[in-house]
Formats: sequence, C-alpha cells, structure tokens
Amino acid sequence: MYMNRKWLKIILIAVVIITIGFGCSEFLRGREKEKKAEDSAFRGIVEQLVMEPYLPGLRRMTGGEHSASGDGFLRKALLAQYPGLLYALENGEEGVTESDYARLLLQEGSDEDHKGLPEEALEYGDDAMHLEKNLESALLKENERYLSANQEEEGEPEETDGEETVPEEQLFACVEEKSYRYQWEELSSYESLIKAFYAVDSTTVAGEQLLQADALREKDMRIQGSADAPQILIYHTHSKESFVDSVPGDENSGILGAGEYLASLLRERYGYNVIHDTGCYDEDRAYAYNNSLPSIEAILQENPTIEAVIDLHRDEMPADRRLVMDLQGRPTAQFMFFNGLCRTTKGEIDQLENPYLADNLALSFQMQTACNEYYPGIARRIYLKAYRYNMHLRPKSLLIELGAQNNTEEEIHNACEPLAHVLDLVFSGREPERQETASQGD
Repeated sequence: MYMNRKWLKIILIAVVIITIGFGCSEFLRGREKEKKAEDSAFRGIVEQLVMEPYLPGLRRMTGGEHSASGDGFLRKALLAQYPGLLYALENGEEGVTESDYARLLLQEGSDEDHKGLPEEALEYGDDAMHLEKNLESALLKENERYLSANQEEEGEPEETDGEETVPEEQLFACVEEKSYRYQWEELSSYESLIKAFYAVDSTTVAGEQLLQADALREKDMRIQGSADAPQILIYHTHSKESFVDSVPGDENSGILGAGEYLASLLRERYGYNVIHDTGCYDEDRAYAYNNSLPSIEAILQENPTIEAVIDLHRDEMPADRRLVMDLQGRPTAQFMFFNGLCRTTKGEIDQLENPYLADNLALSFQMQTACNEYYPGIARRIYLKAYRYNMHLRPKSLLIELGAQNNTEEEIHNACEPLAHVLDLVFSGREPERQETASQGD
C-alpha cells in the first residue's frame, strides 16, 4: 500500500511537470504567432494606406502567401523613389521603429525649413552667419568704397521734375576684388572648418572623412560645356513658397519669380544656357521631393548637356528674425546653401545613396567661400541635414534657401544679383584663386 502511494505521488508530479512544460511551449508558440500577426498587420497598414491608392498593381503582385520569382528585384525597382516605404517593407517592424519609419517616409519631404528646431538653432547670430568682426568691417569698407566711387563718378545729382530713376546697370556692381581672404592654414582642422562654415542639424553627423578644406577647395566645379546647349537647370521642389509682399497666383512673384530672375541674370549677364522649370510639386508638401524627382529626371534625360542643377527655395524664420543686410546701399536678403548627407546619427541610409555627395559638398563650400570673400555677410553658414533632397542627380547640385517668408520681393531680387555673380565665379573658374589652382592642375 505504501509503495502504491509513493508511485502515485511520483506520477502526479511528472504529470504536473509535463503539463507546465506543454503550457509554456504553447505560450511561446502563441507569442510567435502573435508577433507574426503584428508584423503582418504592420505590412497591411502600409499596403492599405500607401500601396493600395498609389501602387495597386504591385500590392496584388506581392500580396500572396508566396512571392513571385523576382519579387525583391521588382519591389526595389518600382519603389526606388519611395525609399521610406521600401525600407519599411523590407525590414518589417523589427528593422524600423515607428519614429525611424516616419522620418524615412516623410521627413525628407516634409520640410527642410527650421520650424521644428529648438530656439537656439533658429537664432542665427554672428557665429551662424560667419559674421566675425573683421568681416563686418570689410563689408562696411566695401560698401563705403562703392558709394564713394559712385559719387565721384556721377558728381552732384541733377534736379529732376519727376521721380528720380537710376540706370539698371548702376543698381548693382559686381565686386571685382575680395573684401576678405581666408588664412587656410588656420582652417586645417575639422573643428575649425565646422565652426567657420557649417551648421550641423541634430539629425545627422558629418565627420572628417567628408569635410576637409583642401579636398573641398581643389575639386573642379567649372562647367565644361558651351552655351550652345542647356548647361544649368533651375527648379523648385516647393514652388508655392512666397514672400511677404508676393502676389498670390502670380508666377512672376514668390520663389518662381525669383527663379526666373536668377535664370535671366545667368543668361543675359553671364551667357549661360539655363532652363527654368516652373512645375508645381508641392500640392502635398510632404511628398514634394518624391513628386519632383521623376520630372527632373525626365528634363535631365531630354537635356543631357545640363551640368548644374539648382533647387531654389526660401527658408522660414521666426516672425521677428529678418534675413536682410545692406549691400551697396540696397536692402538685400541673405541666403543659405543646404546639403543632405544621406546619413542619420545612426549611420548611412542605404536607401538614400548619393554618388555625388563629395561633389555636392565641394560646390556648396566653394560657393560659400566666394560669398564670404566677395560679399561678407550675405551667406549664412552651410546647413547639413540627414537626408538626400534629390541632390544625387548631378555632381553640381545645389539647394539654396533664398531669404525667408518675411523678406520682400525687392530684397530677394537684390540678392539674386550677387548670387548669380558668385555662381559665375565658381562655374567659370574666373574666381582668381580657383583659376590659379586649375591652371596648375592642367
């Protein structure tokens, strides 16, 4: 009897252990199925919200239990201009967090303005605009020299019955001599270069491998082709951007008007062959870069001689912060060169490759250098952010933030003239230091 009870107890303990083990196994299997269901739900949401309205054929092609042969290749080919969606579908919920997914899909196109930045980042002071005391002094001297020369040449103004008019060619005089010269040996370190030239957004990181003064200065950014065929393309990812006194619906106003004026200066004053695309890509601002990409690619395919691509924007600043300076006695908007580095603080973004990143950075650097040396104070520091902004289409790609929403049309047009001059200095190689370097390399 005693032995029967002992074996009965052993059997009961074994049954309990087996039951617990089986229950744990079923629980883990259930969690795995639940996880797969969550991943499936995530994909379903992406497909329902994005692929169904925009890419229904691709959704049905890849929607079964078993993907067709070549599914990965077709997905990458068809979704190349939707990098965030491609990243999400390939990596699932584990490969991309909600915030990463939102950034990849929307952040590049949502806004390169600075509305989301902290107040200290919005406050572009002397350091941010590279307005050191010696540069301010050089700017004042240059303005005084220009005004003094004009007064000596023109003599006393004549009395007129009506409104006084100034010949157009006297409104702006290209500065032929540098007001400031860099001491490049003082900018040999990465830290000194960043401080002098760049503002780095918190979304990205630059690094010494990307930014070295000698490499940025020495890269040849001259336009090689003749003006017999198109050389420069100007377009506007955000064509609806306007200024404080812009006329709604008027293409000769706002950023479109600024683009046409810049194009006309490059054509008529400097002899370049320029195409100005006035297409509207920002009906849905968040997808403006996706929307503009196929059109710009088509223009470049039809005009393979185009070497330089300029995406002209205007920035957005706090209402009490105006980007304006006095240049040769005229109120002139300040502008900024903008680069996407195709990398976040976590590393490179594989879906946003740019084979011309080094060229893009060299071009903005040479533009910034020329601005600071010929027109100190007109260019704010080069802004570096994480994404690509369609700057992968040509080695000579620029994204320019021309003034802000509270600048006037007059201030913007006044800024286009030194901007056109600096573009010519770099694209022609007529900038003395660049010309000397180029001749030594030939």
